[in-house]
Amino acid sequence: MEKFFHLKENGTTVSTEIMAGLTTFFAMSYIIIVNPQILSSTGMPWGGVFLATIIAAIIGTLVMGLFANVPYAQAAGMGLNAFFTYTVCFGLGFKWQETLCMVFLCGLINIIITVTKIRKMIIQAIPEVLQNAIGGGIGLFVAYVGFLNVGFFTFTTKSAAKSGDTVQATPGLAVMNNPTIWLFIIGLVLAIVLTVLKVRGGMLIAIAVTAVVGIPMGQTTMANSVSIADTFAQLPQTFGVIFTNGFPALFSDVSKLPIILLTIFAFSMSDTFDTIGTFIGTGRRTGIFSAEDEKALENGSGFSSKMDKALFADSIATSIGAICGTSNTTTYVESSAGIAAAPA
Repeated sequence: MEKFFHLKENGTTVSTEIMAGLTTFFAMSYIIIVNPQILSSTGMPWGGVFLATIIAAIIGTLVMGLFANVPYAQAAGMGLNAFFTYTVCFGLGFKWQETLCMVFLCGLINIIITVTKIRKMIIQAIPEVLQNAIGGGIGLFVAYVGFLNVGFFTFTTKSAAKSGDTVQATPGLAVMNNPTIWLFIIGLVLAIVLTVLKVRGGMLIAIAVTAVVGIPMGQTTMANSVSIADTFAQLPQTFGVIFTNGFPALFSDVSKLPIILLTIFAFSMSDTFDTIGTFIGTGRRTGIFSAEDEKALENGSGFSSKMDKALFADSIATSIGAICGTSNTTTYVESSAGIAAAPA
């Protein structure tokens, strides 16, 4: 492992990498349940999406680690799955099989962008001050999503006076009588304390302790679990469906071609900037992507830098995920939790 991953050269050890990997896994494992919940509202089988999410994450992360040798995990992206469901399927009226085809094509486009100088032009177009702000922006976004998902922030809506009027929403804090919120506060405080004290594997310890504490509080439960047999039975309904029911239907109506191309472009740009933001925001500060590496990225094409390989791995994962039956597979910002567990 030392010769393959150059652990000493990168200032790390096997035990540290195992700890960091477990931390990243537990920090992002929510997507295994959340992604099927979002995509199944389009008519996709819950079990099929569940396994597709796992398979795409495993393959994408392996390619990222073995090919690019960088500590980033991949899985179906939050936000991109919402765009898949609520904008493309519900808003534009495309079937989920057709939308998977667009995700597959998005991955191919991103591969082309990565191996040509188009990607170089996109990165150079991002001002340096914006690049430096990406890390903070990502952290604030993840924190906001966490507060929102547990109900710490509430929004009280007021019905529009008449049709067409803007619906108003008043923000506020939740009433502190909810066990979910108290469990969240316990986990948050524990994570902050362990991080400040620089406890090795502090984030992983915080996640584990919070999960255990949630058992007597009734928050850590398997009441809504689905049998593994049912999920495997549903996988054939999503795996490879883009080649049988997807592409023939997607391009059957020529009049829809403009909106199809625009949607693929939207998928591609969202995925690209999401990934570049994660790499620049976390990789520069930690030294994963050195200044020389970024210079090689900007001046060359193909696989002249470590970030080139990482972007290529991300693009490959997107197309693989679409074949399996899930929305865009992208580089997870939660990888920063595992990166923080390793020495700088």
